Amino acid sequence: MKFTYVTLFPNLIEPYFYDSILKRAVESKLLNYEFYNPRDFTKNKHNKVDKQMVGGGAGMLMTPQPLFDCLDEIKRKNKDAYIIFPLAAAKPFRQNDAKRLAKKKNIVFVSGRYEGIDERVCEKYANEVFSIGEFVLTGGELPSLVMSDAISRNLDNVLGNAQSLDYESYEDNLLEAPSFTKPEIFQNLSVIKEFLKGNHSKISDLKFQMSICKTKYYRPNKEKR
Repeated sequence: MKFTYVTLFPNLIEPYFYDSILKRAVESKLLNYEFYNPRDFTKNKHNKVDKQMVGGGAGMLMTPQPLFDCLDEIKRKNKDAYIIFPLAAAKPFRQNDAKRLAKKKNIVFVSGRYEGIDERVCEKYANEVFSIGEFVLTGGELPSLVMSDAISRNLDNVLGNAQSLDYESYEDNLLEAPSFTKPEIFQNLSVIKEFLKGNHSKISDLKFQMSICKTKYYRPNKEKR
């Protein structure tokens, strides 16, 4: 798996690969990453990548030319490039998307800035567009990282224990049940007693019921599904 990031600010993304699971994945050659800066593809003397919106509106938009040339270059070098735009006005990114996209060879994340990207760029190059939530950010770098992390966890051998993927939130449309560690009692707060008895069948049933309860409380629409 290769992640390609099209961004004006690569330094916002790269440090995330310096530690923990993704660092080990890069060192083990399970994934790699690269950056393209649209500013390197500009054709004006000031290397500007933004202009005012046609028809009025507050703020500036990223212009088509640098992104067209940049994405053409990426596609020329890699025919497997699968291009994703993180946008506020897009379908929600889900766990099933992370699993599905983990089967791709090269995912390209195009990060907007200012008031976004000229719509013609998305129309021509987007294989998919995703939103990570009903809120607005200053750029697409954080959503790109969020999706990269979620996708990476579903690559073979990235997690130390592959079974970790079987008992997470959003599996079977349920949120994950509560989990505990030692000590059994801490500041008068106790682990659920059934968890301590070693009957794995009962523990599994209890966790399933608690998952249902959590889902009903936090995500009633998901519980209906």
